[in-house]
Order: sequence, then C-alpha cells, then structure tokens
Amino acid sequence: MNENILEMIRRDNFSFPAITQHCPELLSLKQVPQNKAYHAEGDVYRHTEMVCDALKNLPEWQDLRPEEQELLFLAAAFHDIGKKTCTKWEEGIPISPKHTIAGARQFRQMTYRGAGRFGLTFAQREWVANAIRFHGLPVWFWKKARPEAALTKAAESIPLRLLYLLSKADVLGRLTEGENELVGHVEWFAEYAKECSVWERPYPFANPYTRAQFFARDDLWQGSALYDDTDFDVFLLSGLPLAGKDTWIAEHAAGMPVISLDEIREELKLPPAKDSARVARAGTERAKGYLSRKQPFIWNATNIIPETRMRLVRLFSGYRARVHILYLEAPYGELLARNRIRTRHIPEDVLEEMVNKLEVPAPWEAYGVKYHIHPGT
Repeated sequence: MNENILEMIRRDNFSFPAITQHCPELLSLKQVPQNKAYHAEGDVYRHTEMVCDALKNLPEWQDLRPEEQELLFLAAAFHDIGKKTCTKWEEGIPISPKHTIAGARQFRQMTYRGAGRFGLTFAQREWVANAIRFHGLPVWFWKKARPEAALTKAAESIPLRLLYLLSKADVLGRLTEGENELVGHVEWFAEYAKECSVWERPYPFANPYTRAQFFARDDLWQGSALYDDTDFDVFLLSGLPLAGKDTWIAEHAAGMPVISLDEIREELKLPPAKDSARVARAGTERAKGYLSRKQPFIWNATNIIPETRMRLVRLFSGYRARVHILYLEAPYGELLARNRIRTRHIPEDVLEEMVNKLEVPAPWEAYGVKYHIHPGT
C-alpha cells in the first residue's frame, strides 16, 4: 500500500521543504507577494515555511496526539494556498480577500481528485479544509458582530484548541512590528472560547431544535432551551451528480415522496446545467404542497453550494419541518466511471466545474447533518 501524506509528513520529520516535493502545488506560493506591514519576511512561500517551523516549536506541540500533529502540520503547509488565486493589488498594496474560503475549497478539490496521492479519509480531508477556512478567526474574531456565534459555529467543524495552535503559529511565523498585538488577539480567542464552552468540543445545546435556531437567528443565547415545535421531517440530499443519492433513497426511504430536480429536468426536456432556475421553481412549488400538508418528503438535488442549501432550509423550516441534510460522496474516479455509462451523460467540463464549486455541508446548517461516504473515499 502506498504511503499517504500523513505518514510521509511524519517520516520526513515534519519538514516543509520535504512536503513540497510531494505537493508541488506549494511551490506556486513563491513570489506571491504580501503586505509588508504584516509580512516583512517576504512571499507566501517563505511565510508558510516559517509557520510550519513555528508550529513545531510551540510548547503544546509535544502534548498532541500523533494524528493531531500530522493534520495540523498539513493545515499549516496549505493554510495560505488560496492566496495564489486571491492576491491582487490595491493602491500599491497586495491584498488577499477571502483567501481562507478559496483555500479550503482548493484543498478539497486537490485532495478529492488526488485521493491516491494524498490518501486522506473524508474526515481528515474536511478537518484540514476547515482548519484552512477558519485559521484567521482567532486573530479577528473580536471584530465579528457576534463573536460568540462565530466561535460556536467554527467549533462545530474543528476543535478550537487546535485552531488556536494553527493561528498562533501563523502569527509567529512572520516578521511584523505588530506581532505582540496579534499574539494577544489569539490568546484572547483562547480565553473567550473557554468562556463560551467551545474550547474542547462543540457547544452542548439543550436540544437539536435550540441548536438549529441558534445558528439561524441573531438574537439567541447558547444556553437557551427552546421548546421543539417541529411537526415533520424533510430530507435534503446533497452531493455531486452520481454520488449515490438515488441508491440511498431506494435503500433507506422507499415509499417516501421524492422531489427530484433531475426528473423535473427530464419532464421539461431541458439539457444538463440549462435553465436551472426554472427547474428549481418547479421543484419549490411541489415542495410547498407537501409542506402545507406537513407531509415528509425528500428533496433530491446536488445542493453543493451553501446559499442554495440555506435558502431551502429556511423555506422548509418555515413550515415547522425538521430539516435533515444528508451529504453523499463517492470517489472521484468512481464518479467519472459512472458518468461514462450514464444514459444522460453529464458533459465532463460541467462535472469538473461542479467539483470546483463543491462545499461540503457544515454540521450547523440544519436540524441535523449526516455524511454518507463511499468506503473508497
């Protein structure tokens, strides 16, 4: 069996130069400029190398479990990968807006398509992607409109005690006059996370309904205990085409009404990726019929973009439904193979673009979120 990326990281004694030999994508960070006010050390590559060194020198490093060390180091190596595509010049200064979001997506694409090269499980891949996504939170959390909500949301996806270490290494792995101030922010983050009871694990909400309402509203305290007045269940499937959604329905929910956007597309005789808004409107009208009768049903579509999922969750929840998101995933190679023999073949460029857009549902997005992952993923 081939050695996976985590095993290589440990074998090479957590060496950043060594990991770049296996992951040449990291070499693209050379010559990517940074704002000298915060990064006098130079380009993103140099900064990343310093972050990896700083991480290993943290006092807490030796107390981590082996897998935690490996995953944190991998996250450190890729934490700024999004700057390659996001960096632009504004008034003579390089800035990288939303590079954490782009970086998480790029890491997911890279490791999903290159599963054989990286050898990460789904859980490991998403752990690192979320670490990349949230690595700047400890420095700037205090500027959020609801800091406690921002920390509670992040804690649903990654242990904040480990995010703290990544962010602290990110601050120490640079040359800047404001280092002490930034370190202070990160330490403040640690104290606040402990106060909010999300330092070690996600917040222990009173019940699933309170949890869902906390993330859907702006005026709810974590410690509230709301009465669950939901009446019925709606299942919102999510995943790339050919990920196994129809198979799951046949095996686990036979007999339950299904709103399939693919079937609606066939009824309307529309080709893939065309007139999607028209298909969605038709599906929504059918859903409203079930919702008004409080009848459980399944919404079967890709739903790979958070905004689409959130719009549907809000609609269904408005009828007092318990919305359950089920994310399904099949290996990239299996996906391509299934597509080649599919009657309604999806153009490969369309399928690849969907892989590029994929954002796995976060645990906080609905009343319940579960992941059904193919054993080969």
